[in-house]
Amino acid sequence: MPSQHPTTVSRAAPPPSFLELYTPKLITVLREGYGLAQLRADAIAGLTVAVVALPLSMAIAIASGVSPDRGLYAAIIGGFLISLLGGSRFQIGGPAGAFIVLVAGTVQQHGVDGLLLATLLSGVILVALGLLRLGTYIQFIPYPVTVGFTAGIAVIIAASQIKDLLGLTLGGPEPGPLFDKIPVLWHSLPTVTPAAVAVALGTIAMIAALKRWRPAWPSLLIAVTGAALVTALAGLPVATIGSHFGGIPQGLPLPAMPALDWARIEAVLPNAIAFALLGSIESLLSAVVADGMTGRRHRSNCELVAQGVANMGASVMGGMCVTGAIARTATNIRAGAHGPVAGLIHALVLLAFVLVAAPLASFIPLAALAGLLTIIAWNMVEKEAFLTLLRASRGDAAVLLVTFLLTVFRDLTEAIVVGFALGALLFIHRMSRSISVEAHVPPVAEDRADGTPAERTPYHADAATDPGVVVYRISGAFFFGAASTVGSVLDRIADAHKALVLDFTGVPFIDSSAANTLHGLARKADRARVRVVLSGASTGVRRDLLTHGVRPPLVTFASTIEEAVETAHAALARSDEA
Repeated sequence: MPSQHPTTVSRAAPPPSFLELYTPKLITVLREGYGLAQLRADAIAGLTVAVVALPLSMAIAIASGVSPDRGLYAAIIGGFLISLLGGSRFQIGGPAGAFIVLVAGTVQQHGVDGLLLATLLSGVILVALGLLRLGTYIQFIPYPVTVGFTAGIAVIIAASQIKDLLGLTLGGPEPGPLFDKIPVLWHSLPTVTPAAVAVALGTIAMIAALKRWRPAWPSLLIAVTGAALVTALAGLPVATIGSHFGGIPQGLPLPAMPALDWARIEAVLPNAIAFALLGSIESLLSAVVADGMTGRRHRSNCELVAQGVANMGASVMGGMCVTGAIARTATNIRAGAHGPVAGLIHALVLLAFVLVAAPLASFIPLAALAGLLTIIAWNMVEKEAFLTLLRASRGDAAVLLVTFLLTVFRDLTEAIVVGFALGALLFIHRMSRSISVEAHVPPVAEDRADGTPAERTPYHADAATDPGVVVYRISGAFFFGAASTVGSVLDRIADAHKALVLDFTGVPFIDSSAANTLHGLARKADRARVRVVLSGASTGVRRDLLTHGVRPPLVTFASTIEEAVETAHAALARSDEA
């Protein structure tokens, strides 16, 4: 009689096509239907984000050792291209505080021209990472590494602002490394400018007060504008953008390629790799945060390609490196953005400021921007997460602290690489301890409804009466971290019995090291005339075993333990008859 229920055949979903992976979210949003209501929402959000990005872009550029206009160029060109081509609906691109240390070090070593070349090369690397579809793997960076790295960057940013916070006059260039910076700042303390301290503290207090009592107001812009007005009207003796940099050019520069020659490329390549590594992490982390806030999903590889194009574009236009900015992206979402048009409008508003109101930036005191970056550094530290990880386990605490200390006292790239390596070793250690090899014990059967005990399945009785057959269950990921330990256990078990049944139902995957271990066990058992039967192996696990030579006649495969035990008994019976 034919079944009344249709048979369903499950098929794996086909892999996404190239167009699905790399179509910008702007095109997706426009295809969904875009009208005046959506434009109005994006215009409000874009204006809001531009108000936040205006002082922040200049402050990050100054802290990085370049003129403030390079931060604005990066926010305009890079931000526009990221929103135009990116794989996230809400990503806002521009200069980020995380890059301050890297950019400052690059400028000190290779000058501004070297920075522009490193930014261009980092863009090429980011495009390559996206086209190779490596964006998916950025998410595997352990959480303690990102928390420790971010906290370390925050400490470096705060330390870099001490000079302008106090209005110090140094006898020479300010050292980059923290150990070298602290003695120089200490010896310069007699040159403290009280007016600069007052401006910095007033800016910090204004930002904190507005965040608390008027959170919807643009606190950064209001505080910096207020500090500029007080400084100009009172004639305070503090350094400003005008006195230190000569103001901001009123317009964009003409496109110009950085000087390209093999010697310079080789010199700045390590910096470019660091820019690309940090930029990919920062931008995809920002996209993940945006997904969590909105329930949307970004296209990671498309986002990396857009980040690469944005960095190349920023470099050609004289800007510093750019990435997705978490704080500005979150501000964009909270302001009600509908899609990438908000990011485009944010860039256009910044462009309008440069074209129309650039001379006004000359009145902004550096102490006010230092106070702004101090607030940013404080907010960057995930304080609750930091303390939670310190209490969570010794392994997580070690990864967190090593990453944090290397970031502060050594090198950002080294911190990420070492932190990731420690996190990977910790994961391998935990996974190796999660696998177990234990004698198969039948579950306790429930009594029948009439109160009489239920019958046990036949193979348990057979196994119990025949000491030559033993059934063991392997549970957990069977990989190189556990192969040696599991192999030695199985060797001891196989030496004492005539047939060994291994239940692989609880093994989700097996790697080449573990498969090779089983192959060695099977060959040893074959020489000792011990029968090995594997049951419950998934299709993938069985395929890997067959590839590494774990196949008949060395072993026999069975679908269930019952079938495996029957196979073992039958093999022993034939052996006895022979």
